[in-house]
Amino acid sequence: MKELRSCNSIVQSLPDSRWVEGYAIVFNKESRDLGGFYEIITPEAVNGILEKSDILCLLNHNEDRGVLARSKYGSGSLELSLDETGLKYRFEAPNTALGNELLEGLKRGDITTSSFAFTTESDEWEKRSDGKYLRKINKFKELFDVSPVYQEAYPDTSVAVRMMSSITKENLESYYQTLKNKLI
Repeated sequence: MKELRSCNSIVQSLPDSRWVEGYAIVFNKESRDLGGFYEIITPEAVNGILEKSDILCLLNHNEDRGVLARSKYGSGSLELSLDETGLKYRFEAPNTALGNELLEGLKRGDITTSSFAFTTESDEWEKRSDGKYLRKINKFKELFDVSPVYQEAYPDTSVAVRMMSSITKENLESYYQTLKNKLI
């Protein structure tokens, strides 16, 4: 069964930027209440998944509106990378109505969250003392998309509009310090 999860984001924009980047998945951070359960994604959950998935970047998981970027089995216009924080995505927004809508929404603060769609190969469930459950995702079967969205499930991700050619070392350090503080 295909599942969707949304993540809170930090937005920073610089004038005339078309680069969008952020974390679609953060490791070992608890989601919001997903309807009687919470969720944590382990770093091992993504092992080998990028190379075997055709991952689209969509706005609000809506493929009918068009594709912002794509990583087909590890390469393409959607750059995906893993680090100790989670799954980072980066792409240059296309010069299309959809790309322009995304950039405007990010700059205005209307779009402030990221999301991902997946199927699970391995997970564990634990009942908490409050009667709610904690689901630990140990292995994804497939990732379908990473998407800027309006609502989040995970409060610890980021998305930003960046102009890489004009970023100073101070801007970069400030940006990553903001991300670090948000994730703590």
